[in-house]
Amino acid sequence: MDVTPLIPADRQVIDGYGDGQFCVRGTWLPGPLIVFPDRTLAWEVAGFAALTVESFAPITGADPPVEILLLGAGPRNQLVPRALRDGLRARGVVLDGMDTGAACRTYNVLLAEGRRVAAALLPA
Repeated sequence: MDVTPLIPADRQVIDGYGDGQFCVRGTWLPGPLIVFPDRTLAWEVAGFAALTVESFAPITGADPPVEILLLGAGPRNQLVPRALRDGLRARGVVLDGMDTGAACRTYNVLLAEGRRVAAALLPA
């Protein structure tokens, strides 16, 4: 099912991904990225193993607050360390880790539902 017709035209829809980049609203951008419903930011991280609570500062300080954070961990899902998950929860952010492809798809579905979602994406 194509959910993009249900999403307002001014929203940051993830159209595709691959070869170390993401297509957001028709524009290819090199990853990693953080995608919010209203903007997309380059994400300065060295990779999954280097992630800290501070890596997510653009998300924990977002206005309006993010309800659900999807972490695209790369080509396959990786276990998010408990300290990272707990640290984000203490800042009001619920993190759901998955492979990057699943994160892109899930983000678009939640965006269509009008949820306050963000996707922190590492290239697949």
